[in-house]
Amino acid sequence: MKRMVSRIVGIMAVLAVLGALVWAFMPQPVPVETAAVDRASMRVTVDDDGRTRIRDKYIVSAPLAGRLQRILLRAGDSVEAGQTVIARIDPTDPTLLDARQVAEAEARVRRAEAAVRRTDTEFERAHAELDYAESEMARVQQAADRGAAMQREVDLAVTLWRTAREQVNAARFEREIAQYELELAESALLRSRPDDGTDVADTQLTIGSPIDGRVLQVFQESMAVVQAGTPLVELGDTSDLEIVVDVLSTDAVRIPPAAPVLIEYWGGEHELHGRVRRVEPQAFTKISALGVEEQRVNVIIDFTDPPEQRQALGDEYRVEARIVVWEDDDVLRVPTSAMFRVDGQWAVYAVEDNRARLREVEIGRQAALHAQVLSGVEVGETIITHPGDRVEDGVRVTIRQPQAASR
Repeated sequence: MKRMVSRIVGIMAVLAVLGALVWAFMPQPVPVETAAVDRASMRVTVDDDGRTRIRDKYIVSAPLAGRLQRILLRAGDSVEAGQTVIARIDPTDPTLLDARQVAEAEARVRRAEAAVRRTDTEFERAHAELDYAESEMARVQQAADRGAAMQREVDLAVTLWRTAREQVNAARFEREIAQYELELAESALLRSRPDDGTDVADTQLTIGSPIDGRVLQVFQESMAVVQAGTPLVELGDTSDLEIVVDVLSTDAVRIPPAAPVLIEYWGGEHELHGRVRRVEPQAFTKISALGVEEQRVNVIIDFTDPPEQRQALGDEYRVEARIVVWEDDDVLRVPTSAMFRVDGQWAVYAVEDNRARLREVEIGRQAALHAQVLSGVEVGETIITHPGDRVEDGVRVTIRQPQAASR
């Protein structure tokens, strides 16, 4: 009996050793990270850095030669049209009394008068286009209310109306500038004529601000003798900003008209919104940070938020723009970190019964973090993200639990 017991104990010990050896050499499950296939909204964007710029700038220049008094304005100072004095120019003999200068001043007056007539015509044309855009927007909106027009057509009509409105504002701005230049030219002509016995105190030429805005640059600060046409001060309205973003030409062809834009990392606490006004038709060559030649295209973006939400932004400020080229509210999607190529086809590893199963998938749109799946997986399936070299079809896996955040 004792011999039988000892034999059984020996057999059990041998089996235990064999079991331990089998367990030791048995392939262990590969720890993996997973994510679920879900349905959610998805947005594809073209992301790139851009810069703001004032839509219309104005450089105040000396209308005639003379002795410029010191300019007291500084960059950032506010100016008011017709009220703020930009500069004062005193006459210097014999320049202001020269017959040739008088003839040139008369020619400048005639040119300024022609410019006023031209800007009047441009303003009327822009106003007519605005009226047409308003009627077209109302027509498309009524058609959309009846279900006869798509939302994209409504957005395009609204964008055309906004563009026409901005063109009217720009035409009005140009007309005001032309009128100001005419007054300045007439004033210069008056002070360029030979002395006819009038009060000498009236010989100083005062240059006022042509627009409401702020001083951007002061080109000539100190007192100096200047020639006609010398730039003195640059002015602009910092509330009338647009954004210029240069993108790769391969991305530019994907940007639809009036595409919405998200403006981030501009320094404020909230993101701003805009809309593409124009994708310029001509590209240019730019050297990247890696020394590679790239063909880039400028995309012009209008802000859709009111200026009160971006008062701190100025001219030539850096922003980051995300131009939306496609979006959908109900998309079957997977993380891009789960995708890889097998024989030229996209594939993922799905987890079935604690084993990795290779699945070929058909991919549609791709964004930074997710991709649209057209076929190959279903909602709710678990797939492996960041699959390593140890993950193969049929291998046993164990899901790695995410670490709790340390306090």
